[in-house]
Amino acid sequence: MLLRFALQSVAVAICLIGVQVLAADAPPEKEGMATCFNGKDLSGWDGDPRLWSVKDGVIRGETTPENAADGNTFLIWKEGRTKDLELRLSFRCNATNNSGIQYRSRHITTSDARNKWVVRGYQHELRNEVTFPNVAGFIYDEGGKRGRISLVGEQVKWDQNGKQVLRSDLIDQATFEKLFKLDDWNDVVIIAKGPLIRHYLNNKLIMECEDRDPQNSFSDGILALQLHAGKPMWAEFKNIRIAEIKAE
Repeated sequence: MLLRFALQSVAVAICLIGVQVLAADAPPEKEGMATCFNGKDLSGWDGDPRLWSVKDGVIRGETTPENAADGNTFLIWKEGRTKDLELRLSFRCNATNNSGIQYRSRHITTSDARNKWVVRGYQHELRNEVTFPNVAGFIYDEGGKRGRISLVGEQVKWDQNGKQVLRSDLIDQATFEKLFKLDDWNDVVIIAKGPLIRHYLNNKLIMECEDRDPQNSFSDGILALQLHAGKPMWAEFKNIRIAEIKAE
C-alpha cells in the first residue's frame, strides 16, 4: 500500500512539473535593461531609408509596389552585440507577408549580397497569423541551411546528429489563438544563454531550443529587424530593450 501511494505521489509530481512547464511565464525583467530605440528617430540603427522610418513614436518598416525590397532587408542595430542576452520588445504587423527579429546574426557585406542590409543567423519569426505552424515565435535560420530550426510548441535539441524534438506540446493551437493578439501589439521576450534559447510571447513560454550543432549554431552577433521581400507589407516595433546575461 505504501509503495503504491509513493508511486502515485511520484506520478502526480511529474504531472505537476509538466503543467508548470506548459504554463511557464517569462521571468521578471532584468533591472537596468538598455533601451535600443529612443522613440524619436533611427539614431543607432542603419537600414534602407526608403523603407524604414519612425512614425508616432514607433519604428515602422514598410514596402509598397513603388518601394519594394530587393531581397530580404534589415534595420541593423549598430550600438551593441547579442551574445548571452535578454531581449524584450513589442511588435505588430499585417498579414500580407512576414517579418522577424534577428539576433546572434551576421551582417553580410560580400559582393553577392542583394542589398546593403542583408543579415543571416537566428530569426525570431514574426507573423500576424494564428494557424500552426505559420505563426510568430519559431526560430528560422535566415540565410542558412536548417530552415525552421524550432517550431512554436517545440522543445528541441540540435547536435551533430541533427534535430531531436523532445516535446511538441509547450503550447497548442487553441491556446496560441487565445494568447496572440491579431492586428495588435504583442510582446516578445528572447532569452539566450549559451546554447539554450527560449522565446516567450505575451509572457508565456512558446519555444525552447538547445542548439549544440557544431557547424551551424550561433553564439554571438548583431540585432536587426526584418522586412521580407515579396508582397507589400508593414511591421512596427517599440519598447526595444536589451541586457547582457553575465556568466555566473
